[in-house]
Amino acid sequence: MSRFGATLAAVLLLLGPSAAAFDLHPGTSHAAQGTVEVLFSPHDDAEAALLRVLRGARHSIHVQAFLFTSRTLAAALIEARTRGVQVEVLADREQTMRGENSQIPLFAQAGIPVALEVRYAAAHNKILLVDAAQAGGAVITGSYNFTYSARMRNAENVVILRGNPSVLRAYFDNWKRHRAEAQPYAEALLAD
Repeated sequence: MSRFGATLAAVLLLLGPSAAAFDLHPGTSHAAQGTVEVLFSPHDDAEAALLRVLRGARHSIHVQAFLFTSRTLAAALIEARTRGVQVEVLADREQTMRGENSQIPLFAQAGIPVALEVRYAAAHNKILLVDAAQAGGAVITGSYNFTYSARMRNAENVVILRGNPSVLRAYFDNWKRHRAEAQPYAEALLAD
């Protein structure tokens, strides 16, 4: 065993059973393929790029959000659901509960399945997976929260990855793992 491995094993032993809650794995490499679109707000119109991808969804949209206050993006998700696209949302519980402009309650009211992440100090992911189980799906990620401030005030980045099924699968598997640990929206509200 390497020195690092021995040190890690010792630390995990000292931490006890709670350390097992986070099963640490090295990152996975994926072959470079497909296209990568990069945007930087406020100089680039990141929201317009997000809207183009959302409006092109045919089967599914899976959201993972720390903050979601953009009315425009919320309307696009609700419209997608109306046209038959499966839409599901994961959000950070604390940000949802204290966010006065959060669109998360609107999703629940529109019949979009919503679950709140409660396991982490901050569920800080900002991810949109479009047609995750289909060829030609897209991963959207970066620092960009789905907010007006991210669009107009903050220095943010957005990366849109298309044509890389193994990366899309990795993100979708991670989304599903987080969903399995999250609380349904109504249940999370009762725990408040």
